[in-house]
Amino acid sequence: MPELSPDLVLSDEVAAAREAGRPIVALESTIVTHGMPHPRNLETAARVEAIVRAAGATPATIAVIAGRIHVGISPEALAALAAKPKILKLSRADLPFAVATGADGATTVAATMICAARAGIRVFATGGIGGVHRGVEETMDVSADLEELARTPVCVVCAGAKAILDLPRTLEALETRGVPVVGYRTDAFPAFWSRDSGLPAPLRLDDPRAIAALIRAKERLALDGGVLVANPVPEPAEIPRAEIEAHIEAAIAQTRAAGVAAKDVTPALLSRLLALTEGRSLETNVALVENNARLAGEIAVALG
Repeated sequence: MPELSPDLVLSDEVAAAREAGRPIVALESTIVTHGMPHPRNLETAARVEAIVRAAGATPATIAVIAGRIHVGISPEALAALAAKPKILKLSRADLPFAVATGADGATTVAATMICAARAGIRVFATGGIGGVHRGVEETMDVSADLEELARTPVCVVCAGAKAILDLPRTLEALETRGVPVVGYRTDAFPAFWSRDSGLPAPLRLDDPRAIAALIRAKERLALDGGVLVANPVPEPAEIPRAEIEAHIEAAIAQTRAAGVAAKDVTPALLSRLLALTEGRSLETNVALVENNARLAGEIAVALG
């Protein structure tokens, strides 16, 4: 177990689980602050933590509060984050800034992976990872999530990459970086709201224990980086690929016309898709996050 940085604050529940060697699942906080409207964000965050506990693991929602990295936060702190109208969105580049300036911040996939690894947490549940954005030839917009997956040893359970991205290039970038991409009980790489992106999943495993064995083998071989587990959204909650793709193209056009760039792109697109799908995209988002939390808890227990 790594030595804790003085900048990390473990909740009593997480500290006790860590001391006893019980399974822990990391959860990001940008889903709460940037991914869903209030109060649905808070309801979902609480539900996701309950699902992890039901699977036999301890949830550790990660956020920066007053410059301290909290691994596991209280219901009161979670409610305060969820209600905050503006908060820093932290990736690898911004994390030390928030710590140094005593700021509040929500952790992205990349920053959550960093903090989880520093706390000795091996499994992390999120919605979808970032990747290579469409139009990368002009914008050079590539998410830091890809680099983090290549260097930080955390298993990330997601519903694939966000469908607003250039998915073929995202998969190619993951392969280049040596990241195992595992379809869970699927031969198709899922695309967040849709179960099938039209692209094959590079690998397939059908049992949490098999995924745990892969993680252990990677550790024994001393290979850098994490494992990406792509867990399709439950079928009843799916938005078919052809349907969501039409909305995505419209949302991208609107976002570009508004001059949105950098970290604001994904939240802006999600907001526009919420309107274009008349709320369906949010319901799907909630369903897939809960589904990923359940699987992450099962993997963490299998690893334990």
